[in-house]
Amino acid sequence: MDKDNALVVFEDKKIRRIWHNNEWFFSIIDIIAVLTDSSIPRRYWSDLKIKLNEEGFELYEKIVQLKLPSSDGKYYDTDCASTKSLFRIIQSIPSRKAEPFKVWLAQVGYARVQEIENPELAQERMKELYEQKGYSKPWIDKRLRGIAVRQDLTDEWKKRGIDKNTEFSILTADISKATFGMTPTEYKKFKGIDKENLRDHMNDLEIIFTMLGEASTTEIERVKEPKSFPEHRQVSKEGGTVAKHARTELEHKTRRTIMSKENYLDEPENEKRKRLKKPNPETDEIPSTKS
Repeated sequence: MDKDNALVVFEDKKIRRIWHNNEWFFSIIDIIAVLTDSSIPRRYWSDLKIKLNEEGFELYEKIVQLKLPSSDGKYYDTDCASTKSLFRIIQSIPSRKAEPFKVWLAQVGYARVQEIENPELAQERMKELYEQKGYSKPWIDKRLRGIAVRQDLTDEWKKRGIDKNTEFSILTADISKATFGMTPTEYKKFKGIDKENLRDHMNDLEIIFTMLGEASTTEIERVKEPKSFPEHRQVSKEGGTVAKHARTELEHKTRRTIMSKENYLDEPENEKRKRLKKPNPETDEIPSTKS
């Protein structure tokens, strides 16, 4: 699931969720923390489960344990409940936030269903999110197009037997290394970011050449029809190389590097660009076209 959809926020507090059995399931511990402001929500939930059992609430049928990320970055089995079950649980939690939270829960719980029925809604919500973060509309258009290009590529990989996250990561790293001379991990270090989404910190041209590398890989996949994982890796490197040649040609013509250390951690994208000075051809390093 998209990491951007794995967290939702109520009154500045994060609530983890996961798409399971065609509906959202939410972390009960996170919701208790929001509604009760308890310093030990796990203890509160333990006591509440006893109360719910006494009231005839069939916990074992309503509560499921799903793996959710923790603060240490690892995934642990976590008590989760669907929107419908949470409404029942909330009734047993005395809180002034209960009613506004129910309204909020109904909205975020139903949003995914609406998006499945009408995928354009998902794009509109994503646009709104990026606009709220301060990104320019031209950048947002490229970012959304890049998501579509990426989806085409992953669909192609899946059709040819690539189904493990580690395999996706390796192939993606091959494309990036060929395109920019850096894997995504190296690119993040270059930009000074850590857990953030790398593509959300790319400028227009970085996004464009990322798209070109992935679109080229998709087309070569369809033509060559690789069977083994090493063959897929070779295709990924070839797709990235197409983008590299285009990138280095543009850098040669403009005497400007495409790869930028610019990130958008501290300022909105459109504000930050206003104060960026233009590269100096006398001092800025231009990568060799032979790399």
